[in-house]
Amino acid sequence: MRTRYLVAAVAAATLASIPITAAAQGGDLGKREFDSNCAVCHGKTGKGDGPYVELLSARTPDLTTLAKRNGGTYPFARVYELIDGTQTVKAHGPRDMPVWGTDYLIKAAEYYGDMPYNPQVYVRGRVLALTEYIARLQAK
Repeated sequence: MRTRYLVAAVAAATLASIPITAAAQGGDLGKREFDSNCAVCHGKTGKGDGPYVELLSARTPDLTTLAKRNGGTYPFARVYELIDGTQTVKAHGPRDMPVWGTDYLIKAAEYYGDMPYNPQVYVRGRVLALTEYIARLQAK
């Protein structure tokens, strides 16, 4: 139970530090991250039916049933760790870097340019937004 509160506190603090541009662009950051990085395999609705699914050797899981398969509770911390690379998923490739870490670090450098910034906060914010978006995809 204590872990949940800690994860929620870290999520809130990190999301609060994401640049305001996400809101200014009028979009849902988590959905944009999902559409850009996950939908090709997991499908637009997260059901595992993306256009690349036929090219994969492993079965692509239905992300909309994560809570159902976890006793009715969305496994927020586990999903976050799978995305950021703390836990491994063979289909996501080697874990020298987080799954989307390199991409997010490049985006951070492009966004901030020569201004001082903390690239890990930028990466965590995007991973949290994506994790939260997947939570919203859960079947009722």
